[in-house]
Amino acid sequence: MRNPYDVLGVPRSADEAEIKKAFRKLAKTYHPDRNANDPKAKDKFAEVNSAYEILGDAQKRAQFDRGEIDAEGKPRFTGFEGFGGGRGARGEDFSGFGGGGPFGGRRNSWGFNADPGEDFFSQIFGEAFRSAGGDGMRQGRSRPQQKGEDVSATLTVTLEEVANEAKKRLRLPTGRDVDVVIPKGVTDGQVIRLRGLGAGAPGIDPGDALLTIKIAPHERFTPEGSNLRLRLPIEIEEAVLGGTIRIPTLTGAVEMNIPPMTNSGRTFRLRGKGLPGKAGPGDLLVTMEIKLPEVVDEDLLDYARKRRSAKAE
Repeated sequence: MRNPYDVLGVPRSADEAEIKKAFRKLAKTYHPDRNANDPKAKDKFAEVNSAYEILGDAQKRAQFDRGEIDAEGKPRFTGFEGFGGGRGARGEDFSGFGGGGPFGGRRNSWGFNADPGEDFFSQIFGEAFRSAGGDGMRQGRSRPQQKGEDVSATLTVTLEEVANEAKKRLRLPTGRDVDVVIPKGVTDGQVIRLRGLGAGAPGIDPGDALLTIKIAPHERFTPEGSNLRLRLPIEIEEAVLGGTIRIPTLTGAVEMNIPPMTNSGRTFRLRGKGLPGKAGPGDLLVTMEIKLPEVVDEDLLDYARKRRSAKAE
């Protein structure tokens, strides 16, 4: 896999917010649901998610920056201690082995090819090394455990299900049914990685399932992060005189007092009545909309006419 910084298109100095922004943009761009006719989009989508697995985790990012893990999150082999720079722990010169290192690939002054790994040792010790497991050592070092393909799925949830952190059953493309608990702070379009639930085969570790969350539109509420917005019609007498009104929320109606002469468009905040978030529940922002009577009210019409006449004078 490519360098995760290159995959996400961010510099090494990028902060957490920049990395998350770049990831979300690319995840939406290459999501398989949006690229049904592009067979390469699935691979790019998986590559973007793998890059974010490294850079989105502060500990893994630090390990990658220090060279302790590679772009796939696997530990790097650092070589034989004391053999750096072409010399051993006591300063012995290994340049005669070719390539400047202890086991370079050029023919050395001893007359045999000092190739890396088993070939070097087998040319010194012959068949005894091979029968003792030299081939197995080489295979164990050069063949990491294979991993199956990632699969993609979409889970559509309602705001009520998000508010109650509901559990939903989903059938993955592999045919497996899983129960998914909707996490706190989930947002529309967010991609969740379900480890080990992708495609697999005998002798191959299963890949992951990449689950895209879709929040279904609501007839009343509009999500803004962990906050919700609600436009609430009120009677004209409630707006003029004030009083107690009932406010619908995702967990049941509550009562709220509004002051006299409340204008249309005024917004009130009900703390903790939004969606659950990682830092706590969000708020419900209620915007008032004055509703005129459906039946003609002569007294209201007379009042409006007098107000118009007074302004015209």
